[in-house]
Amino acid sequence: MSSIQPRIGVDLGGTKTEVIVLSAEGESLWRQRRSTPARDYNAILDAIVTLVRDAKQDCELPPDLPVGVATPGAVSLKTGLMKNSNTTSLNGRNLSSDLATKLNSLVRIANDADCFALSEASDGAGTGASTMFGAILGTGVGGGICLDGRLLRGVNAIAGEWGHNTLPLAALRDFPAPPEAGSRQCYCGRFDCVEQWLSGPAFERQFLVLTGQRLSAADIEARCAAGEPDAVLVSRQYCNLLALAMAAVINIVDPHTIVLGGGMSNLPAIYEQVFDYLPNYVFSDQIQTRIVPAKHGDSSGVRGAAWLWQIEEIYH
Repeated sequence: MSSIQPRIGVDLGGTKTEVIVLSAEGESLWRQRRSTPARDYNAILDAIVTLVRDAKQDCELPPDLPVGVATPGAVSLKTGLMKNSNTTSLNGRNLSSDLATKLNSLVRIANDADCFALSEASDGAGTGASTMFGAILGTGVGGGICLDGRLLRGVNAIAGEWGHNTLPLAALRDFPAPPEAGSRQCYCGRFDCVEQWLSGPAFERQFLVLTGQRLSAADIEARCAAGEPDAVLVSRQYCNLLALAMAAVINIVDPHTIVLGGGMSNLPAIYEQVFDYLPNYVFSDQIQTRIVPAKHGDSSGVRGAAWLWQIEEIYH
């Protein structure tokens, strides 16, 4: 197996932990998952160690093969400790050091949005793009930037973190300002973060505000596909808001490709209507940016974790 130079990735999620072994060409050679004991930090470590050791043993890999890990939250450059994780048992912990000690191998960590972007830039929908922005539109909203297939971290390790930028609702065109404009407080303490308008729960909330009906995002999408006027309106409004948020990325980064993941990326209207609204907000007389759905879907996190290590770093 050494001839195909495998690498290992771990996706540490709030409900499941998954490990994958990828060949240098991106072929999945081994893959397993188990439930995440989210409230118990030491149990989380044990779960990862067990899966990684099983992978190395089953695939006959060196015991000290470096490991990439996708996590909720991020590693603080100031302290080296985990922060901003909704798996709260991770916060304040030196996850990288603890895992490296238990595994007796090098460990590299990035947040799940960065791993999503790296996966799609490496062998997904953003392959070959000189500049790619990957955005997750799910229960939360996150993003990552890749340049020539390499992850851009930034001096503060927050490159691509657009979910907690304030959305400039006063600039919204073609619709009156959405109900509650200026009043959606985010858990981060700010108001009207992108996440508060473009996440799945935010989409559901907007439908509830308009109709008084509490439906899942999937049900709203189904009604939109059937042509129900209220669902169509909320969908169009979502696409307008997404264009407003994406314009900030395009105006600053000007990526060749934007890859969308997460549950809301399955809304067909996005790929039909966002380009109708982008000219209202992008400072250019042309918009050649590609906006496409992710190729690897839910697998992008674990695949991106494996891509955190370049083959030449592992086998030298």
